[in-house]
Amino acid sequence: MTRQTAGVLWLTGLLALAAVSLFVGVIDMAPGDLFADPEALRLLALSRFPRTAAVLITGASLAVAGTIMQMLVRNRFVEPMTAGTGQGAALGILIAVIVTPAAPLMAKMALASATALASTLGFLAMVRRLPPTQPLLVPLVGLVYGGIIGAGVTFVAYQYDLLQYIDIWMTGEFSGVLKGRYELLWIAALVAVLTYFAADQFAIAGLGRTASVSLGLNYGQVVLIGLVAISIVTALTVVTVGMIPFVGLVVPNIVSRRFGDNLRATLPLTALMGGALTLASDILGRLLRYPFEIPVGTVFGVLGALVFLWLLYSGPRHAK
Repeated sequence: MTRQTAGVLWLTGLLALAAVSLFVGVIDMAPGDLFADPEALRLLALSRFPRTAAVLITGASLAVAGTIMQMLVRNRFVEPMTAGTGQGAALGILIAVIVTPAAPLMAKMALASATALASTLGFLAMVRRLPPTQPLLVPLVGLVYGGIIGAGVTFVAYQYDLLQYIDIWMTGEFSGVLKGRYELLWIAALVAVLTYFAADQFAIAGLGRTASVSLGLNYGQVVLIGLVAISIVTALTVVTVGMIPFVGLVVPNIVSRRFGDNLRATLPLTALMGGALTLASDILGRLLRYPFEIPVGTVFGVLGALVFLWLLYSGPRHAK
């Protein structure tokens, strides 16, 4: 199957899932109701469309951010939500809530982005000291590093009686998404789109500092751009819907194993697959215990863990 064919199939599947998502919920609504019931149109505009858009943007942008992180770290088993970036964003939100609870949302987002960037820089500094012959040490260090930051966030939240807020940030879910409460995610979508224009530079950076510099790439600048993009996407996701693990791990690995590491060609497919799989997990979470919901972070976390184990134990494939 070619990239073009795969792209068409995933786009078709994404559109079909989006149509299903608009009509799945506690309030029954059929497509014909849109032409006969004004309340159905209101429900669509205020709840169903914002939720569907938020899920698609979140999945696509996290998949793109995961791809960039894997290139910069030069390891296929890392992603923002399991390597300290997501936990760093949660730390920034917690600091904002404690220090300046009346601050506007943009200020909290900026602080979350800054702490996410600092956490990512710390992770990058640690993995560069690891032996290149032991690639599985990188995700293990990331899990431990993220766990330490997460434990610190939980401890501070406990001291200030904010554990309920932490539960929201640590488990991604879209039940609270309404019109007026998700629009910051469009910034994440814009950042993800802008990274496409630097896709070739990220691919070269994935060769390492020495090779990149010898090819004329400003390695430090490209790494900084990538880390800022990862931090913004992660912070906006955590601020708006919480942490959704494994999206940035599973999707890039599936795409790279089938179609190689030409980011210019595969990044759109990565975004499509990330959005489609996240939306499928959200719909599944709405249906499994209907009329109650299972958070999409839980659903994708279970599925992502299984795929992650498969990626660890399956043999490598050569890209075509």
